[in-house]
Order: sequence, then structure tokens, then C-alpha cells
Amino acid sequence: MQTTITARPLTVEDFSPYGDVLEVGGQPDRIINQGFCGRWHDRAQLDFGPEGRAGISIFKAEPRSLPYRLDLLERHPEGSQAFIPMSMTEWLVIVAEDAGAAPGRITAFIAAPGQGINLHRGTWHGVLTPLHAPGLFAVIDRIGPTPNLQEFPLEVPRMIIR
Repeated sequence: MQTTITARPLTVEDFSPYGDVLEVGGQPDRIINQGFCGRWHDRAQLDFGPEGRAGISIFKAEPRSLPYRLDLLERHPEGSQAFIPMSMTEWLVIVAEDAGAAPGRITAFIAAPGQGINLHRGTWHGVLTPLHAPGLFAVIDRIGPTPNLQEFPLEVPRMIIR
């Protein structure tokens, strides 16, 4: 069992099994606003299920540091969840493969300043983990009448290192 996990840089390719990386990269899909703005169009697969709708919330999380002790994973079975940092600082993203009713192999990423993510529906993940203040994020996720949170405490905590 892995007890230490080395966080690696967040890339579109490595993160694709878990969700979408939201970032400015390459040429924009469109130039808008009289040529003053590039638009990188439709970068996430938002999924809120048949009874849900999109909601935008603001989260302010206390900064953490590395090494980071991971003792809880969670997932949202009814909808996707996007985290868009509102400051240009790096932050920690932790995800895990799905092993049915429990998380499987855990992977950690360091999101660069300006990178956001969209977790696909049902993806096991760690809690919001900014590495610097102010820890302010816009979060786009499901608002609906049915429960959308499953938590899984880890019997053996993992240490996330750089």
C-alpha cells in the first residue's frame, strides 16, 4: 500500500481519467470583444444529473502545507464539481481511481497558478487544499434535492510530498 505519494505537475493528459484541466494554453478558440479577448471555449464536461442544476459558490479554504497528511477522500455521485482559483497561486489536487464503493490508487497533482479543474461525476478526491492564502475559489457544482456527498476516511493516512 502506498503511504507516501509524490505530487506531480497537473497536466491535461495525466488528469483526464478524473476530469478536465481548466487553463489557458495554446491559441484561443476565438478572439472576441473587438480583438481584445481570447476565448478558450467549452473546456469542461459539466454534469448535474436529471434533478440538478448548476450553482456557483465561493469557497475560502485555509492554506495547507507539504508534506500534507491525507486522511479523507470524498466524491459527488450526482454531479461534477469545478474548482476555479481566484488568485494566482499553486494548489494541491488529490484524486483516486474508483474501486467501487471505495477509492483505489491515489494520485496527487500540483496545480500551477491559473489552473482550475473540473472533477467528473463520482470522482474520488481530496478536500480543497490551497497551498497559499487566501485560498479563494469559485466552485461550480450541482444544486439539487438528493444527497451528493460520500466521504471515505482512510484507515491508513497518506503523506503527500513534493
